[in-house]
Amino acid sequence: MISRLFIERPRLAGVVSIVITLAGLIALLNIPVAQYPEISPPEIRVSAFYPGADAQTVADSVAAPIEAEVNGVENMLYMSSTCSNNGGYGLTVTFAVGTDPDVDQVNLQNRVQQAITRLPKEVVDQGVTVRRRSSDMLCVVNYFSPKGTRDKLFLSNYVSRNVSDALVRISGVSDVQIFGEMEYSMRVWLNPDRLVALGLTPQDVLEAIRNQNVQAAVGSIGTSPAVKNQQLQYILRAKGRLENPASFENIIIRSGSQGALVRLRDVGRVELGARSYATTSFLNGAPALGVAVYRSAGANALDTMKAVRSELKRMEPRLPSDVRYTIAYDTTTYVRAAIGEIEFTLFLTFFLVVGVTFLFLQNWRATLIPTITIPVSLIGTFAVLMALGYSANTISLFALIMAIGLVVDDAIVVVENTHRIMEEEGLTSKEAAIKSMQQVTGPVIATTLVLLAVFAPVGFVPGISGQLYKQFAVTISTSVLISSINALTLSPALCAVFLKPGSPFRRGPFAWFNKALSGVRNIYAATAGWLIRRLAVALLLLAAVFASTYYLFERTPRSFIPREDQGAFFFNVQLADRASLNLTNRVMARIYQEVKGINGIQNFLGITGFSLLSGTGENVGFGIGVLATWDERTSPQTSIDAIVGQVQRKLGAMSSARILTFVPPPIRGLGRTGGFDFRLQALRGQSPQ
Repeated sequence: MISRLFIERPRLAGVVSIVITLAGLIALLNIPVAQYPEISPPEIRVSAFYPGADAQTVADSVAAPIEAEVNGVENMLYMSSTCSNNGGYGLTVTFAVGTDPDVDQVNLQNRVQQAITRLPKEVVDQGVTVRRRSSDMLCVVNYFSPKGTRDKLFLSNYVSRNVSDALVRISGVSDVQIFGEMEYSMRVWLNPDRLVALGLTPQDVLEAIRNQNVQAAVGSIGTSPAVKNQQLQYILRAKGRLENPASFENIIIRSGSQGALVRLRDVGRVELGARSYATTSFLNGAPALGVAVYRSAGANALDTMKAVRSELKRMEPRLPSDVRYTIAYDTTTYVRAAIGEIEFTLFLTFFLVVGVTFLFLQNWRATLIPTITIPVSLIGTFAVLMALGYSANTISLFALIMAIGLVVDDAIVVVENTHRIMEEEGLTSKEAAIKSMQQVTGPVIATTLVLLAVFAPVGFVPGISGQLYKQFAVTISTSVLISSINALTLSPALCAVFLKPGSPFRRGPFAWFNKALSGVRNIYAATAGWLIRRLAVALLLLAAVFASTYYLFERTPRSFIPREDQGAFFFNVQLADRASLNLTNRVMARIYQEVKGINGIQNFLGITGFSLLSGTGENVGFGIGVLATWDERTSPQTSIDAIVGQVQRKLGAMSSARILTFVPPPIRGLGRTGGFDFRLQALRGQSPQ
């Protein structure tokens, strides 16, 4: 009997438990923390830009060649793309759950390279990027100028050059997206009348700029091999690329046979501006640059957000004058609140179990034994979770809450049986522990196998739902397995050390409880005996239970993951196809005026020219309504459903745009919205109109 070894050597049992606990503590301090298990499929995004092209041109000349090559790449589930009238193209390829995102990115990059030769030269010059990006948005950082002395062009380039690169380097950050980005660019405004008068075309101007705005490598003078008396060497460096509007205006477009020159300033003007003015972002109705930070798959959301805040704090003293930032939208606020509630429930359950155990055992020494074994089983479980690459999330922590009631059973069985033998046979604690383990070792192992037979198969359920509940099954199975190890090693050793002979209580609360418990036990025994003699009644009661269960099951709402109040809601704005960005900005300003007075809304982030649902375009917009903390929203009128309903009623009355209000997806990274996503496919090549 293996338990005898540990009863006679209690220090060995302590060492085994300490090793399990230390391994669990180390894992607990380093395990990733997230809202849900990592079940979202990997997504790789391909981006390209065709200057001056409309959506149809982009679809024909950019999307078609790339998607023809990408289609069917290894482990691909599906792909979706958007083409915009500003020349932008974005392709998102979704891969199977469980595949290696790095391998998927390499495979996709190879397919895209095969299409490069068929793309327009302008697209190749701009570059085609293949980047892994999770749709799990970690936060949105907003930069703004309180006094209005810094324009959006300055803010965008400062953030792009200084902040964006620093945030991308943080461990756990997969990508950074700037809403309202305006990259510095030389904008050339041509005069069509002058071009016609001089017999020139825009292509002539483009070729002249391309040929004269170059970084030339002109070599060196005096380097080896050289003459014997050569004393010095000179590295030659040309002026390089042009740096200001005046230099561009001096570009020669054409030279005449008699020395007459046509310069760029003769057919147009040059100004320093932004490459694109297609998107604009707002914070609470005022212009502000939005920086969205995306989390890497498997990264610790809380630690990553902590690192982002630390990096922003480090860069704050170096901010230019009249530039400030604020984190208006932080998704980890909900994660922290959810994990905190579960941790509170976990500790509350632990103390309730210990209290109930003491109530029935009525001996603090006997209660101490399961109290010691419970943390060993729970903490040790984290070592297995981390070894398997899992995270600490609401599913695994909920499994631990359920496991508390299971892991304590084995220890209680050992303690109660040892205590009974000491009272009935008068043996010492050590002798009673040895005899007790001879009786309960088999039942302990049998109950463990039964529990594993119940929970282990859940880990083999296929699909996304199987991925979701795999951690649930592994957590409970691991804790139960460690509990059985404790019941065979630590519990009998502690019984031999701690238990002392005692007598039952004759008076007081415990005596009253024992009397009531005895009465309930007698009633139960009498009822069970009566049902045994009347099998038909027992079967009817069982059938009634099954019927009630089926009735309730059929009427219970079914969903993959229930919708929860995550402290924010989204809305999508869609105007007429030919609406300009100015009109979209006015609609967004009106939306802010409508919703700012709703009780419970703390911040309002608006983005025009970009949409989570429609991609990019001057006639679309997207917004985030950030709600006050849950402690400040305790009334039914400030619940997420009530607020979204108020917003929908107010915005639904606006005839200038079609506005859809929705909540974030229950699982970050699994879709862009809560609810369903329907796509209408033109399988016969029909026009989108």
